[in-house]
Amino acid sequence: MRERRSILLNTCGLVLAAAVFSTISGAQEAKPIPPPAAAVRQQPKPGITSLAEADEVAVITTNFGSIVLRFYPAIAPNHVSNFKSLAQSKFYDGTTFHRVIPGFMIQGGDPNSKDDKLDNDGSGRGPRTLAAEFSNIKHERGILSTARGQDPNSASCQFFIMVTKYPSLDGQYTVFGKVVKGMEVVDKIVALKRNESDNPGKAALVKSIEIKRAGDVLEFPVAEDN
Repeated sequence: MRERRSILLNTCGLVLAAAVFSTISGAQEAKPIPPPAAAVRQQPKPGITSLAEADEVAVITTNFGSIVLRFYPAIAPNHVSNFKSLAQSKFYDGTTFHRVIPGFMIQGGDPNSKDDKLDNDGSGRGPRTLAAEFSNIKHERGILSTARGQDPNSASCQFFIMVTKYPSLDGQYTVFGKVVKGMEVVDKIVALKRNESDNPGKAALVKSIEIKRAGDVLEFPVAEDN
């Protein structure tokens, strides 16, 4: 039977396996990853306030359209700050969504994806390494979360956007935002033709990520259910 690698996130030169599903005699067996090996900041689920016009959002401009992300600074302040800093320095401009898996997520943010090689995509890092800021926010459709290596405190620059809920990721990866506009763009990207490593090559280009005032790019009130 064919084995399906349904949740593998490459980051920091490591393969991160949240769960591997093997089809045996028509049945699916889920093998969840073990609990984090290191002590991490584990927060209870805080109240998430409604997005305000004065709040900052990220606008990811792709060749398929724009994706607007709100942030959760009360939940993951360091991850939010890191993402904003990288975006403002144009770190992400010219990268790609180098891993797309239908029924799961799209992953991007790797500086290595700027070159013409595909075999190094997923191993790139940013200037900082972040300690985990795990919470009880669920990995559901539209959620913005951070890729990492086997060490829970190894996140750097790569991120992923969920296209459906995936409970096995909950409490294991740092959620720091959510799509508030443009999920139809995410759906186009996740459906792209990809190679055996789930890499669509240059098909999903990130032209820029800009930090803007929410009131300048969204109509209020904002519906956040995607």
